[in-house]
Amino acid sequence: MMAVLGLGTYRCRDVTAAARAAIAAGVTVIDTAPVYARGSAHAQLAGLLPDRPGLRISTKAGHMTRHQARAARQAGLITSEEAAACHSIAPAYLRHRITANITELGRGRLDLLYLHNPEHGAHGDRSRLLKRITQAFTIFEEAAHQGDIAGYGIATWSGFTSGAFTVQDLVTAARRAAGSTRTHLRAIQLPVNLIELTPVAQALHGAGPVVEAAGAGLEVWASAPLNGGELIDLVTSDLAEFIRPGSSQVAATLAVVASTPGLTGALLSASTAAHWREALNAFQRPAIQLPHLQDICRVLRA
Repeated sequence: MMAVLGLGTYRCRDVTAAARAAIAAGVTVIDTAPVYARGSAHAQLAGLLPDRPGLRISTKAGHMTRHQARAARQAGLITSEEAAACHSIAPAYLRHRITANITELGRGRLDLLYLHNPEHGAHGDRSRLLKRITQAFTIFEEAAHQGDIAGYGIATWSGFTSGAFTVQDLVTAARRAAGSTRTHLRAIQLPVNLIELTPVAQALHGAGPVVEAAGAGLEVWASAPLNGGELIDLVTSDLAEFIRPGSSQVAATLAVVASTPGLTGALLSASTAAHWREALNAFQRPAIQLPHLQDICRVLRA
């Protein structure tokens, strides 16, 4: 299947404007978090959602703004250490965040809820981290059975590359949480781009988190396909021509992500109609053929 594009709101200053541009371009998936846009992302999206029931919104629980951290600490939901770190995946906080996310977005339930960078602050204690992930998934399974969420997943920056957890670890945790092989674990999200190239190279050899998650029936979403815009300046016209002749730097960069075997889609922070046209065109073109994609990986990794 061809990978698709969704709006990722992590780097959007004006989430409302970015969402309007994405919706106008035909994008139907928006990814956000309560911590984005200095804590205002949910409120900015909420006004757009009542008239657009077909939009699929994914959000997160884990990171928090300092204001959110103070409020959670005062409510006794997190420890002082968690408040200082502005991050928690403790059961009490996750229950609170599920309710808060629903209220802030103004929806009856959450389409997809990610555990946000659970590796944050794990300090290499893999056993403890996996126990905490299982506890978090237990809360999510309870919420799914109550009708508060449709599905859940993991959004990570370094969890897979650091060895903090594997896809099989997550599947096992979800099954333990559900007490069954039938779980509500639905997706993973991880960085995939020309700098974070390892998932692409692994997928070309039938390995790594992208292929493993797809094989387990999970959606796989690439975050930061342009690495926060950094790749726009780093990719030369010669490199773009080598990747896909006749393509711009942006289109060539996105073409590599779009061609990654097993990828469901990518989350792009774009806020203008022109940017969305260019990006969507890159994703709608045929995938780069496997031998050439392998050549691209070899050149870039060298």
